[in-house]
Amino acid sequence: MKVGVIGTGNMGENHVKTYLSMRDHCKLVGIYDRDEEKTQRIAKKYKVKKFQSLPNLLESVDAVSIAVPTELHYDIGLLCVKHHVHMLMEKPITDTLENAEHLISEASQAGVKLQVGHIELFNPLIQILSQELKNEKIIGVDFHRMSPYDEKIKDVDVVKDLMIHDLYLVRELLQDEMIDFYTLGKIIENTPKYATVIAKSSKGVIAQLTASFKSQRKIRRISILTENALIEADILAGRIILSNHYITKTIAFDNEIQPLKLQLIDFIDCIKSDKNPSVSGVDGLIALQISQEISEAIYQH
Repeated sequence: MKVGVIGTGNMGENHVKTYLSMRDHCKLVGIYDRDEEKTQRIAKKYKVKKFQSLPNLLESVDAVSIAVPTELHYDIGLLCVKHHVHMLMEKPITDTLENAEHLISEASQAGVKLQVGHIELFNPLIQILSQELKNEKIIGVDFHRMSPYDEKIKDVDVVKDLMIHDLYLVRELLQDEMIDFYTLGKIIENTPKYATVIAKSSKGVIAQLTASFKSQRKIRRISILTENALIEADILAGRIILSNHYITKTIAFDNEIQPLKLQLIDFIDCIKSDKNPSVSGVDGLIALQISQEISEAIYQH
């Protein structure tokens, strides 16, 4: 299968490197970015073809990863549909719910696969955590996702960039929907840079999610309290600690297992097998809808 990468920023470069390591699954045909200098640098670094126009790339591939600013997702997505090119769209799916709904509809009618890049689902740690929770009665969950400030994120909403990962994970881990939530946040430079959400699921589980661009260090942590245990997961350290009345045990993971590679393999397989993506456009739409409601609540406060 022939693949391409649209967008050559940090995330786009990660897709390029990963596709190049997947020669048994696909062939990376080339890249495109409207930033000529950036594209040239990545093309030279990885010895891949640089396309002069997006239509030229789309005429040469079966599938693409789209790693461009969110406001460009919709138009590029429609262009992929027009060329019948399957797409893995980095989150959030689009900039508005209306655009997301229309893109999903157009892709579905054209038979184009649309997978959304909620990468944490493919993290082996999250997969083991899901297994550990299958026979547990969950009381509450607590997510912390924080990063240091960077000028590059000056105009970025922390809810739609960081918290959106955990909004998807909480649905996945609880196998439930949030039916009520209360939000507090801090607007800095005209966008939410710190946000806390307290929510309740339809089964009565209490969830607290905190995301911040003002931390002094990077944190990716989940704590889950059940009737019988405390389960603590450190995503960055690749470690789960389970404590109950009898024992405390640690499950460590090999950090060399790359969730992005697992995600891209899943994307390629869903095209080859003609099955629904693990994270569909509708899944991406739901995550966008919830994150948008949270952001709006912060602005209103």
